[in-house]
Amino acid sequence: MKPRALLMVASALSLAACVGGPPPEVATPVPVLPDSFLFAPEAPVGTALAQLLPVGDPAFDTLAAQALASSPTLAEAAARVEQARAGADRAGAERLPAVGVEASVTGTRTNPNSFGGSLPTGVSLDTERVSYAANLTTRWDLDLFGRLRAQERAALARIDAADASARAVRSALLAEIAATVIDWRTLQAREAEVRNDLGSAEELARLAGVRERAGIAPGFDRVRAESSSAGSRSRLAALESERARLLGRLVTLTAQGGAQVRSALALGEPVSELPAPPATLPSALLANRPDVLAAAATLVAEDAELAATARRRFPVFDLSGAIGLLAFGIGDVFDSESVVGSLAAAIAGPLLDFGRVQAEIDGAAAEKRLAFESYRGAVFMALGDAEAGYGLVAAADGEAAAVAQEAANLQRAARLANTRYEAGLADFLTVLEARRAADASGERAAAARGRAQRARVVLWQALGGSELS
Repeated sequence: MKPRALLMVASALSLAACVGGPPPEVATPVPVLPDSFLFAPEAPVGTALAQLLPVGDPAFDTLAAQALASSPTLAEAAARVEQARAGADRAGAERLPAVGVEASVTGTRTNPNSFGGSLPTGVSLDTERVSYAANLTTRWDLDLFGRLRAQERAALARIDAADASARAVRSALLAEIAATVIDWRTLQAREAEVRNDLGSAEELARLAGVRERAGIAPGFDRVRAESSSAGSRSRLAALESERARLLGRLVTLTAQGGAQVRSALALGEPVSELPAPPATLPSALLANRPDVLAAAATLVAEDAELAATARRRFPVFDLSGAIGLLAFGIGDVFDSESVVGSLAAAIAGPLLDFGRVQAEIDGAAAEKRLAFESYRGAVFMALGDAEAGYGLVAAADGEAAAVAQEAANLQRAARLANTRYEAGLADFLTVLEARRAADASGERAAAARGRAQRARVVLWQALGGSELS
């Protein structure tokens, strides 16, 4: 290389060093989390996280498997992961040489008058000519300052973000299916309790009718008893609309037909256990929550994008070359004289852009700050979800126990009132009031137990979800 060329390169590098520098610093401290959850169980519990779901319920197991196999929501998330992988492959390929091939046949016709005046004696000009060319070309960005490497790191981090987002979609799908199956089982339990109430009310109406016909009780007692049974029938009819809504929701979640979903819901018996919530630490959310992992990966990607943008202030070094054949007759294509080639090195960089690159760097720094705040938001949302999940389980368990005790007491009082009435020790109004108080108490107990099971699904999702087995 000539000294003049070396001087030009050195000048360009010096200028780049003057305007360049490291990217701006954006502080990203690790969020400070508490040492424990407020509502978590004090004693360690050996419950596996997956046990918070209704695993073992054949309906849930079947519907979950069908959803994981055919859910369009999961397929969409998987497509996003593949899209991110393709972007990373492209970013990695940018660091490698690009090799191309080209071939051409070109015909030209020249006007002799374009040379002005007559040609010298003995000199002739071929005004029509056909050329044949074939070339192998290559170009390579040396990436001396790491811009392409930073872009590849950003693309790889986006794969991690897409994968974590897909995990979040999977957890949300399974949680929704679990909650809907629990609602269906709860509906079945409520229906059974309402039918028990209906049977008791009809028996009471029958007894009142017998006493009316015997002339020892007014007909008003029978009418009141029949109104109680009519109320139970209306509650029973109202459950059908809930059943239709739940069935439609499961069709959407599992991408199965209504008949298939109904067949799955008819399988087996519901799981009756209420497993104790497992104890964990708030710091575990940073590694287990998919949305936190996705936000962390996005932050890494934005950091790499900032580094890549900052490196735009430095020059780009390119190597390019070509080798091929150029002939003006088809028979001369493979002659040694037809071999042509070129080799070039180029340098290009900003000299005076009036702040364009700096504005892009400032924008990239703002994107990184935005990603960091989104990460902090995801962390504290996870913390709040987990606290609420533990508190919801504790409250729902307390409610379920209290309502179950209330139902047992009311049912016992109704039986005692009925026994006293048959013995002539209580009037019909006492029996009717006891029966009305007992009505729906079993249904309320079934609904409270369903809420306790649902609370465990909420906690499962809040803690980051898990595999089903």
